[in-house]
Parts: sequence; structure tokens; C-alpha cells
Amino acid sequence: MSISTRIEKSLEQAVSRAQVAGSPPRLAAALHYAVFPGGHRIRPQLCLAVARACGDKDPEAASAAAAAIELMHCASLVHDDLPCFDDASIRRGKPSVHVEFGSPLAVLAGDALIVMAFETLTQLATTSPQRMVQLISLVARYVGAPFGIVAGQAWECEERVSLSHYQQAKTGALFVAATSAGALASGADPMQWATLGGKIGEAYQVADDLRDVLCDEAELGKPIGQDATRLRPNAAAQLGIKGAKQHLEELVHGAVNAVPDCPGKDELRAIIEAQTRQFVPKQLATLAA
Repeated sequence: MSISTRIEKSLEQAVSRAQVAGSPPRLAAALHYAVFPGGHRIRPQLCLAVARACGDKDPEAASAAAAAIELMHCASLVHDDLPCFDDASIRRGKPSVHVEFGSPLAVLAGDALIVMAFETLTQLATTSPQRMVQLISLVARYVGAPFGIVAGQAWECEERVSLSHYQQAKTGALFVAATSAGALASGADPMQWATLGGKIGEAYQVADDLRDVLCDEAELGKPIGQDATRLRPNAAAQLGIKGAKQHLEELVHGAVNAVPDCPGKDELRAIIEAQTRQFVPKQLATLAA
């Protein structure tokens, strides 16, 4: 089974648990709307790619971890788009959840997706109880305070924030969770995989900063110019476009070299190079090196 198929199957199983008879129909619709169709699914793909590189010794655990991380990501997008934060009307090329269903249901849908992520991991209680506990602890660490994606959102409420702290929490945390959880699901040391996730996460955020400056709304699938409008840290603004491009290239190179020794090291390096090409703005190709 391909990685993409595993991800979509696991997500469908998770979301279907909230769509049984007797559940609030609009909430169930909002949950499905928030998860499908997805974006590139970069985080769960990375999780399963690491699991495979480490031997994929527990496919069920790896798939559950990948789904949980994507559900957390979807929850963060729903909350991020709310009027109290970005007030974004578009996400993934369609109306954001609060535009389609209203703010109250969007808040509840985001909350439900977070709970659903942990519920997905609890499905391992019978087959991999010890690994289940470890994965729950790991995912929680990179979602909450003090350094998870919740902290990343909270930095936007502070008067001052460093670009590094902001990016590590807002974006990098779930990428670290992805690589670490993929390794843990296959019996490898998750700490050895944190650097890889951190570098890919920072590279993704730098690329996103560049897209916010270089792309239009139709191409990006969400509002542009949000960082400048809301006075948020942005690599392109702080380093310049060429400086951010150079930093991005250094991060990608560092990520490829950060892959620990494992049975699938060469294949994983190739996957990382291919995935990073997906989120690099096409407009950078016209810039002088």
C-alpha cells in the first residue's frame, strides 16, 4: 500500500467515527470539510517515510501517528483562520471552515479534531500499549505549551518574538513530531530524528514566508500578505528574498545530511529532496543564485 493511500485510509477511519447516527450533522460535516480534500499531506508523508526508512516494524502504529499529526495540523488551520486570529476567508482554495459553517462550529470542529488525534492513537491500546503511551506523550509535547504549535500561535499575541522561536513552534514543532513519531513507531530512537524534523520544518516556514511575498491568492490557496499586515516575523522580510532563498537552500541541504543511519537512508534522502521541491515557490527559479 502506498504512503498516500495509508494516510487517506487512516484519516477516513478517524473522521468516520464522528459521523455515526445521532451525532450533530453539521459538526460531522465541518470535520470532514476541514480534513478533505487535504493539501500535500507533507507531515504524515514524512512520518511514514521515516517509519519505512527505519524498517516499518509496526505499520499500524506508524499510520496512527501519521493520521494524528495530520489531524492536529488540520485543527491548527481551522483555529488559525478564525476571525480572532487571521480572519482568513480561504484555505486550500475553498472557503475556510468558519466561513462555511460559522465561527462557533469552527471552534468546536478544531477542538474535536484535536481530541480525534489522540483518540486515533488510543486505537493502539490492544496491539501496542507501550508504544501508544509514548506516541501520545510525544505528540502532546509538540502540540501544547511551552514549545508546540499552541505556543506558536501564542507568540502572535506577544509584543516581541524572535523569528527563530516563532518558526520553531508555529511550524517546526509538528515536523519534529512527524520524524520522531515515525522513528518511534518503528522502534528507533526518536531523539535522533528531531534535528531532521526541525530543519525540514524551518525550511517549510521559510518557503511559506517567500510564498506569502511572491505568490498570488489563487496560487497559494489562502490570503497573501498576512505577515506584513499583522506585523509577524517573516524570513523574506528580515533577510530579503535572495537571503531567504539562500537560507532555504542551506536548510534543505542540512535536512538531507541530518538523516540518521538507517536501512532506508538513501531512499529517505531522495524523498526529502523531492518533498522540499514541492513547497519551494516556482518564482525563485527566476532569481539569480
